[in-house]
Amino acid sequence: MQQKIVIGKVEDVGFANALVRIDRSALEQLQGHPDAALALSGAVGSQIKINVDTMWLLGNVRETRIDTADGGAILARIDFLGEGDETPDGSLRDFRRGITRYPRAGADVAAVNHHDLVQLFGAADTPHIEIGNVYPTSDVRASLLIDSFLGKHFAIVGSTGSGKSTATALVLHRIIAKAPDGHVVVLDPHGEYAAAFPVNGMTFNVDNLNLPYWLMNFEEHCEVFITSEGVERELDKAILAQCILQARTKNDLASSYISLTVDSPIPYLLADLLSALNAQMGKLSNSNEIARYVRLKNRAEEILRDSRYSFMFNHALANDGMKDFLVRILRLPSAGKPISILDLSGVPSDIIAVVVALVARIIMDHAIWARTERQRPVLLVCEEAHHYVPSERVAANSAVRKILERIAKEGRKYGVALGLVTQRPSDLAEGVLSQCGTIISMRLNNERDQTCIRNAMPEGGRSFLDAIPALRRGESIVSGEGVAIPVRVRFDNLAPDLRPRSDDPLFSQLWTDVGGESEALDRTIGRWRSQSDRVTETPVPSSEPLSNLFLRPGSTVFNPA
Repeated sequence: MQQKIVIGKVEDVGFANALVRIDRSALEQLQGHPDAALALSGAVGSQIKINVDTMWLLGNVRETRIDTADGGAILARIDFLGEGDETPDGSLRDFRRGITRYPRAGADVAAVNHHDLVQLFGAADTPHIEIGNVYPTSDVRASLLIDSFLGKHFAIVGSTGSGKSTATALVLHRIIAKAPDGHVVVLDPHGEYAAAFPVNGMTFNVDNLNLPYWLMNFEEHCEVFITSEGVERELDKAILAQCILQARTKNDLASSYISLTVDSPIPYLLADLLSALNAQMGKLSNSNEIARYVRLKNRAEEILRDSRYSFMFNHALANDGMKDFLVRILRLPSAGKPISILDLSGVPSDIIAVVVALVARIIMDHAIWARTERQRPVLLVCEEAHHYVPSERVAANSAVRKILERIAKEGRKYGVALGLVTQRPSDLAEGVLSQCGTIISMRLNNERDQTCIRNAMPEGGRSFLDAIPALRRGESIVSGEGVAIPVRVRFDNLAPDLRPRSDDPLFSQLWTDVGGESEALDRTIGRWRSQSDRVTETPVPSSEPLSNLFLRPGSTVFNPA
């Protein structure tokens, strides 16, 4: 075992950091040492240890400079990380966060060796996953503590091209390898993750999602059906609430529940919603009031007529398929595919936020109402999170923002973990990032994003912040509850067939690949027109009136003309 190597002395001490004087000649003797940790002693980002009686206090080197008064010395500012016991041979053991005793000026500063790093970054018998190597070593493994990482939420941030999606896929692969019967839901707005989980993931898109419209609560209904603003919007909401409740009460299940509300997930027919609108409209004589009903009715018929919405607004989904939907989406049981990937790339842009809100709320509501059952925690991963839980300067009071904020604040109480993945952390809702116990920060080029991460990171991780703009692709700073101490990590390489489909196009190569353009256009137009990844023939428009398609036999449509 390597004996302790003293490289300097403590100059002055503060509550969170210290200034140490390092002997340049001692560092020069360590250069080229086969132990990479010793060879890089004294470098920015490396660690040192300070002797305090029978303990070692660990620190991270934040910055260094030559001592102008003594050319043979280097002054280094270090941030305290934690402490551990000193073994008889001078090594570290039983590292723990927090400082209970501070060093005195003049205390020995020693170099950290490979064994110390293993003690520092290892997870011992605590459930964990390994995600890469501790920078700058090639064999000291960086671990994430599974329960702390998931139980207190996490965020993965990084500019485009930093390797964010691949890092997310790597973390998820390692998690489900440890927990093959877990339950993970990935909200994938760009259709990238299906390629990463071909065997152990289940992909849902507009062709097979079959998301029942009646599972929406009233707020989500309003975002879909109401287009007015101000006072008119409030009046439209009152009309819609009354008609939805009437439609729900027509279902046979309604009689089994005493406290039926407009939010109750009781199936209803689209026909009954239109009939309720028509019936109320027929009782009115004021043209202004009639116009509100016509506006709602036209919006509903517009959605029903548009094939892009058929994955959700479809009369075939009017049956009580709630249990089947929960089984499929939450993987209950996982059946060898613990990850549900919701490919939202084909969802119309005007309701994509409602779909995300609905899925997130269903996960949360299920956890709340199942709290007396054996708990089955769910991890919800939200890609491009800044679109769905934006800051107030971008959007406020949307249904999706409200539910994701609620999960961030309360989800861990009910076994719902939240993973936020974003390239613009500064656009996230204020306070949401601070709810993430672990932050994995890859390269960030925008100064505002860097400031946001600086404010969200725990104190011990701030010494790494200056490295964020200079991180290479596949490198990150990991800080928070999921790691023993803040650490710079070089992620493991992920096999090409396990990566998301998010690589940048190679223009120089692809522009030389010619031929087959006509056939490709035919297939593209077929998918475009059918609004589906399945290439189908162009459907023949039905001449049957909308009223016959969506109303019960014998129902009538009110015609204000």
